[in-house]
Amino acid sequence: MDPRTAPSGSPARRVVELACGAPSVHNTQPWLWRVDGTRVDLYADRSRQLFVADPAGRNLLVSCGAALHQARVAAQALGTPADVVLLPDPGDPDHLARLELRRGPRPADAVERLATLARRVTDRRRFTSWPVPEERLALLAASVTTPGVRALPLVDTTTRFRVELLVERARDHQLGDARLAAEQRSWVDRGRGEGVPSASIPEPTGHAGAPVGRFTSGAAGPAAPRTGLLEGSDGLLALCTDTDDPRAWLGTGEALSQLWLAATVDGLSVVPLSQVVEVPSTREAMRTEVLGGLAHPQVLVRLGWQEIGRSQLPRTPRRPVDDVLLP
Repeated sequence: MDPRTAPSGSPARRVVELACGAPSVHNTQPWLWRVDGTRVDLYADRSRQLFVADPAGRNLLVSCGAALHQARVAAQALGTPADVVLLPDPGDPDHLARLELRRGPRPADAVERLATLARRVTDRRRFTSWPVPEERLALLAASVTTPGVRALPLVDTTTRFRVELLVERARDHQLGDARLAAEQRSWVDRGRGEGVPSASIPEPTGHAGAPVGRFTSGAAGPAAPRTGLLEGSDGLLALCTDTDDPRAWLGTGEALSQLWLAATVDGLSVVPLSQVVEVPSTREAMRTEVLGGLAHPQVLVRLGWQEIGRSQLPRTPRRPVDDVLLP
């Protein structure tokens, strides 16, 4: 039977549907799935790779790793926990994971887990000036249990200053790349259940707490002023790995999702800052100057509080499940 005609209520199809709510770079949703009974296979969709910003596919695999983690969470919450094998086919590097669903008890907090998946959004609006306590950052870092990935709170003044300089340098480098700008613009207001709606992109304000964004409203105006790219009250975490290869990138995505869901429960907003890793020179400087050459940086994560009473952002669109299922 064609998996795309599987009953809409089948557990495997529901797992895929929930997994596709995961965050992805530019909301490219660069994944494909194959469902065969209780087996679910995840594949990279290279047709959605950002070949200017992400020629190696790092961000693509981080995105797919986030979807894989959400599939794990969804499967557990639905009472069909998954046994997962990463990169199961040495002959096909785009076959990222195989999940075998099995019957199991639903956890006591199943409803809350599913609700957290539904609430998770990317909110690029300016954070409040309320600081994120170091203790809260430490707890969020400890929530990351993905093998081979560490979440490091960046709290001391010197480290944060170095990181801000590197973020500025990466952003300046990317602002001068016309091909990169065109690639980014192509994913704004794209429609068809993909890309970033301009309504989700804050207007440039020049405020010191303005989020560090790769987009401006409409993606065609001048870049936001460079004053104060990071606010002192922001929480900063670096996701880093011992190796720098596809398995590490996939694991980084799982860790990012794990961290993001924990932050959502805590009421914190999360904005990944991947630019500093996308530019080779700033990625290497991050590795040597910030991490002491002991780990490879994969994603910088910015966390903060939104204003009380601020309206909830609508979720960015998603492709229909049938569009991501392989026959």
